[in-house]
Amino acid sequence: MKYKVAGITFEVVLEAPLSEMEYSPVVLERIAKAARGQAGLDIRPTRAGDDVPHRTLVQTREELLPGAHGLDLSQYAPFRVDDGEPLFSLTVRRGIEAAPELGKLVINVHDQLPYYSIYNCNGMARFTLDENQQTGKPSAILALSEDNKKGVIFTDNELRAFGTVFQMTTALMIMFTYNAAAKDVLLIHSSVIGYKGKANIFLGKSGTGKSTHSRLWLEHIPGADLLNDDNPALGFSADGKLLVYGTPWSGKTPCYRNICAPVNAIVRLEQAPQNSIAPETGLAAYAALMGSVSAIRWDRGVMDHITAAIEKAAMGVKVFHLDCLPDRAAAQLCLAASFGQE
Repeated sequence: MKYKVAGITFEVVLEAPLSEMEYSPVVLERIAKAARGQAGLDIRPTRAGDDVPHRTLVQTREELLPGAHGLDLSQYAPFRVDDGEPLFSLTVRRGIEAAPELGKLVINVHDQLPYYSIYNCNGMARFTLDENQQTGKPSAILALSEDNKKGVIFTDNELRAFGTVFQMTTALMIMFTYNAAAKDVLLIHSSVIGYKGKANIFLGKSGTGKSTHSRLWLEHIPGADLLNDDNPALGFSADGKLLVYGTPWSGKTPCYRNICAPVNAIVRLEQAPQNSIAPETGLAAYAALMGSVSAIRWDRGVMDHITAAIEKAAMGVKVFHLDCLPDRAAAQLCLAASFGQE
């Protein structure tokens, strides 16, 4: 199976007994809309405290075909392609015990879920994913080739289908970050609103209110729509303009639209007792992006590409800092400053 995201083609191979689910007509129609760039559903960003919806384009069990089984990859389906040479490939395999030697520990990332560790085995990266903090056992191990273009993820036999897709998604995002940076394509942790053919990208630490601010635009600004709510991709047009792309990765919000829009502005959010907005330039603009872009800080070669692309992005688009309340006035203030209108 081949997919194309932000101009980057990659391949996923499911080894038996793993297979992809077949979809009912209602799900296929939703996938088709998302593939055409339309919103497949009346999607609202999932905020902290909301009931978490299904993360895929299959919304209820009633939408499944009788006897349906396999992995629900509907979030990837809008990005499916039949041709094109893949930049990288990932094989999904059952049996964590079959994973190769890990090698030397490089770093533990245990400050937020999902916990993982990175190892180096003779120049090849290894990742233990979603580690159990009591037993130390991971849910999966990702092993990369020396050039990072071929990966195999070994999943725990006890993982259910949803857990397998979750670990596969983590592995794909890691491999995308490794390989796409050399093409000036970056993943960025953000929520993105489209408006009048352009897009605003909202940045901020987890819990800052990115999804809440996007929802305020959807509720109070006619013509606004949601492009992605967690991990869109940034790239550049042939003439150097910054573009933002929908991806199969949208966090808790099932927004998987195969769409691209020129970036109007990047807005860094911060909670405050009042609403105010100011432009950011130079180092401040660069830092705003650096803190949100997916990075491979343990690999200098990859990071050189990432930092160069961030610098190019920060110099080519408007960047703002928005101190805000979670209210309508904050969205209207952001609209006025970034688009130049009330």
